[in-house]
Amino acid sequence: MTPQASLAPYAANDATSRGRQHGEPPPNYRSEYQRDRDRIIHSAAFRRLEYKTQVFVNHEGDLYRTRLTHTLEVAQIARSIARALNLNEDLTEAIALAHDLGHTPFGHAGQEALNRCMKPFGGFEHNIQSLRIVDKLEEKYADFDGLNLTFETREGILKHCTRQRAGLLGTVAERFVHGGQPTLEAQLNNLADEIAYNNHDVDDGLRAELITIAQLSELTLFRDAYDIVRTQHPGLGGRRLIHEVIRRMIDRLASDLIETSTSLIAAARPTCLADIRAAQQPLIAFSDSTHQANVELKRFLRQNMYRHYRVRRMTTKAQRIIADLFMAFTQDPYLLPTDVHCKLTHSDSQQARMIADYIAGMTDRYAIDEHARVFNPEHHA
Repeated sequence: MTPQASLAPYAANDATSRGRQHGEPPPNYRSEYQRDRDRIIHSAAFRRLEYKTQVFVNHEGDLYRTRLTHTLEVAQIARSIARALNLNEDLTEAIALAHDLGHTPFGHAGQEALNRCMKPFGGFEHNIQSLRIVDKLEEKYADFDGLNLTFETREGILKHCTRQRAGLLGTVAERFVHGGQPTLEAQLNNLADEIAYNNHDVDDGLRAELITIAQLSELTLFRDAYDIVRTQHPGLGGRRLIHEVIRRMIDRLASDLIETSTSLIAAARPTCLADIRAAQQPLIAFSDSTHQANVELKRFLRQNMYRHYRVRRMTTKAQRIIADLFMAFTQDPYLLPTDVHCKLTHSDSQQARMIADYIAGMTDRYAIDEHARVFNPEHHA
């Protein structure tokens, strides 16, 4: 933990927190943001991340990343950046650990399918679902629903939001209505997330032989790191070569983010958190050249990996499973498990949202099994 006295004056601080939705006595021997982090780690939604897809369905291989390993990698990168900038590491870590709690099974494929199903009822977006989980859906405490996290952690979880939806979410989404920025801890998490998933998708893509070193060598970020490794270790090959290249890519991005953000903060001359919130633009950013190199990598992955026929086949199957389950449960809610069905209301919109909650909370394996239980006559219910 970064001692409170060493934090930058514009960093988030327990003493200036906007607090929790339900008042609680202060924690013993922990900061408020440490308490948030601990509640997130002990949540059911956090445990389920172990069996949710990043790119590859969970059962396709033990070494591919899951939502949980991705989340831990984001937290590691984000904390390192926060420490270098004298920001609040505990808040940074809490946001990182919670940012993907609302993801559906099967990654973005599942989200796209569930969003289509929910279009008549307000749609589905995973970071809004993450907030819904920590505010309402977790059932652990006698005095309140959810985890009762601090405003700053909840604000950081809500990465983006439409103005219309923001109006329904209250003060935690007010910046999407009135303008302004979140804490620097929230801002850096957005980019730490990008650093983690872009570079680790390169690693998984090479492992799965969906992309090649020859293809990646056309990209600035990869080529620069690859040339350094080949010069320093001319005989290196295999997994060690790939690891050395990817860790240099991550280091370049993180270092550039720290250096550029340091300059932006110095130019803005904030004296308190209110100055950060009032800024016209985020103060955590890459340099222009590194931003362009990162965009180049993202475009390459979208075209060559996420649209690869093997990934698309998985995507198609995943989306069919989600759509089938939503349709079945909507047409006959008695197909739902008793503990879910008993919570349904007579409102079509509220019923659809609770069905979406149930589906979004599934792991990949559970969704596949549930689909078989509902649709396969040979599968025992």
